[in-house]
Amino acid sequence: MQTTGAVQLRPWLEAIAAIATALNRPASLPEVLDLLSATASRLLGYDFCAVLLVDEPRSKLVITGAHGLSPRYIEQVNADHPVVLEPDDEPRAPSSRAFLTGTSVQVPDTVADATFLPWGGVARQQGYRSMISVPVFSAGIPVGTLNCYTRMPHEFGPDEQELLSLLADQAGVAIETARLREREAATIASLTTANTALRRGEEVHGQFTRVALRGGGVAGVAAALSELLGTAVTVLEEPSGVPLAAVGDPVEDGQATLVVLGNETVARIVVPRTASPLAALDVRALEHAATVCALEVLRARTAHEVEWRLSGEVVSDLLAGSAAGLVTAAERAGRLGLDLTKPYAVIVVNGGPSARILSVARSLAAAAQPRALAGAIGDDVVLLWPADAGSQAERLLTQLRRIGVGPEAAVAVSPPCQALADYPSAYRRGRGAATIARLRGTADAVASFGSLGVHGLLLQLQDVAELRRFAAETLAPIRTYDAARGTALEQTLRAYVSHDLNTAATAAALFVHPNTVNLRLRKAEQLLGVSTSQVRVLAELQVALSADDVADALAV
Repeated sequence: MQTTGAVQLRPWLEAIAAIATALNRPASLPEVLDLLSATASRLLGYDFCAVLLVDEPRSKLVITGAHGLSPRYIEQVNADHPVVLEPDDEPRAPSSRAFLTGTSVQVPDTVADATFLPWGGVARQQGYRSMISVPVFSAGIPVGTLNCYTRMPHEFGPDEQELLSLLADQAGVAIETARLREREAATIASLTTANTALRRGEEVHGQFTRVALRGGGVAGVAAALSELLGTAVTVLEEPSGVPLAAVGDPVEDGQATLVVLGNETVARIVVPRTASPLAALDVRALEHAATVCALEVLRARTAHEVEWRLSGEVVSDLLAGSAAGLVTAAERAGRLGLDLTKPYAVIVVNGGPSARILSVARSLAAAAQPRALAGAIGDDVVLLWPADAGSQAERLLTQLRRIGVGPEAAVAVSPPCQALADYPSAYRRGRGAATIARLRGTADAVASFGSLGVHGLLLQLQDVAELRRFAAETLAPIRTYDAARGTALEQTLRAYVSHDLNTAATAAALFVHPNTVNLRLRKAEQLLGVSTSQVRVLAELQVALSADDVADALAV
């Protein structure tokens, strides 16, 4: 058995490429699933593998593709011992549990596991002692499982399960591709049966069939549609709005047709508005183009999936400060097209829906020249951008606001990093700058150290404990007083400083009378032994009041 630690990147990339090639030609779904099963067996050293798909009533799982399993075993399981999802009087099979729970289920030893007894006969007949069942999803809906078997007892580790999940994703892509082809065939059939425009329907059919068969990409779809309609065509990615293809002058505010993949809108095809409604056949041509465009987007996603995973690993290792990750980060980044001997800035997005933000960030990074990388660290979305990234950070913020990501998401940009050792600190401070921008209500602009005033200066400090110590020592008298009497002297002083020493504005923010503000300020001055009318005192108080905010932001 080959352990995942020994799995090399090249064989996996070649295997993914082979699967993508199979998806690009009109291969049957069982053929592609056989290839997936053989790929899992070959790369991970398993004895048998199979892909089981749910039947139409969604009551049982049927072996649809396999490698190493005998035809008799497949026939016997499908006909006499089907994997029933909800059996009446028997326990659920491992495949049923994986399908229904959406998580992998393994049996390290079928003989030692008493719950596997109902399936022990077929296991002995086929000759396996361990198995794992990994759920397969298509457009977010469970559609089957990827099952792998070994002749000897075996514990399937986390790395193996991760790699099997990647292959299960490819199985989901194959199923979605088959469905798209069915939709495409239905659209073509509808076009070709239009009695009033048979020749035109054949032309549409021919154009888009050629695009689909040669894998012409989104640009090929746009070119074919432009030729058919005799007009400009623009294809925009969703939700980022980044142009994927344009023929003729870019169309921004025109008639849009949505490109849907499963339940997700992935793009918009936009053509100029006309005084009269489009002809019925032109509308069908747009619908057909949307179907083929969805197939091309799916192909592109398949090709990018491995690159996105590798990019995310490089970003995480480089910015999280992993000593082991930093050793190989430059080399791995180089294989993705980044030369880390040159300066790169760190753009951090803190807060907001990370999945949508990451989609927009990836779209921007994919179009960057020189190359940029996008990834996620926890709930933060991070980009490595060549040199001065201020304008790109502004563009990212604009696109986030355009898709409805509100002020809960703040964008910050660091100065360019000159060495690998600079990146963890740049990320840490950038995250702090974004966090402070959100706390101060200034997330409508890109944050940088210079834009945050005293907060930005304090972010340059590495010692969080020193910041807290300074704040604690400076503000100790009023904090002790507040704790003992339940007053709000520190809160009032913070509001007074943040509202530019305006008593009325401070009172309005705290919902108290201005006289109350004045009394609290006098008491705070008495306890601290200072006067807020002195510039030096105000400066020290502002630093002390800001220190805790900065320390919280730096404590990643």
